[in-house]
Amino acid sequence: MFAHLGNGLPIRRFMEHLGSVCASPRRAACALANAENEMSNDPIVELAELQELGSVRVLDARGIGAFEQGHAGRAVRVPIEVWEPKARSTGAFDDIGFWQEEIENLRIGPALPALIYDDGRMIEASRVWFILQHFGVQAFILNGGWPVIQRNFDAIEAAPLTAPAEAFTAQPGAGAVHLIDRSALKGWLNTDVGILDARTVAEFDGADLRQNSRGGHLPGSRMLPHAQLLEYGLVRSADALAQLLADAGVDQGAALVTLCDAGGRAALAAAAALRAGYTDVHIYYPSFSDWARDQSCPVVHSESIDVGQLSA
Repeated sequence: MFAHLGNGLPIRRFMEHLGSVCASPRRAACALANAENEMSNDPIVELAELQELGSVRVLDARGIGAFEQGHAGRAVRVPIEVWEPKARSTGAFDDIGFWQEEIENLRIGPALPALIYDDGRMIEASRVWFILQHFGVQAFILNGGWPVIQRNFDAIEAAPLTAPAEAFTAQPGAGAVHLIDRSALKGWLNTDVGILDARTVAEFDGADLRQNSRGGHLPGSRMLPHAQLLEYGLVRSADALAQLLADAGVDQGAALVTLCDAGGRAALAAAAALRAGYTDVHIYYPSFSDWARDQSCPVVHSESIDVGQLSA
């Protein structure tokens, strides 16, 4: 029988049924957004740290089939099949009314943080996290997702579903990770801004076009495939991520932009950068698929410029 982790359920009760899977306690990163600033920006929560969150709204970012086969009790499913294509459509994040309604449907309020899990790949949970935090929701990602939940508890009596005391109002741009568009990113080429590409080697080199008309990568971008951010199904520690980013040539003291092909892996890279201690993090959403469509945007492969001028 699958365990139940209810929305509004104090996580301390949940933790009574768990063994520790984290070596060190989390700093006070779980305070509400209007609390004191002495906190980590790390949005990724280890299973053993959940007790510090208090009550949360549990969100399931998997497909409907997986959700129906088993889920945390009283978890609210995010309609990822709607959110994913919407988020990569033109002007998606300017459609505040759409996102206001979608977030209200999740019954999230200012005083009730969101805890998001997915199938363990961490991509969809990161996508949902980025969208929520962009509009002002305090959101966290459960490291390891559903597989971790399955392995670590048996049964919990679900608490009553309680609505947030205050209505939610979308506040675009309120999150720790900022949205950047194509035009702004073009202006950041050939500057000190770090551009981190979370796609695969084949995508970065231009061998795998996916559904794009052209392949390659942005001039000056650094590659760190998203799979390297994970180890044994978990996002790596802050120290390990900091080393990976440094090895990729990304300066922690400079602004950082993450990208992938359509946004999800870029969101995971952005969350990982926050965990690693980066503080000026931006995400280019919907990423390379948007860049490749604009023929004025330069693309590099095999050490040569494919299209456009770096000053364009």
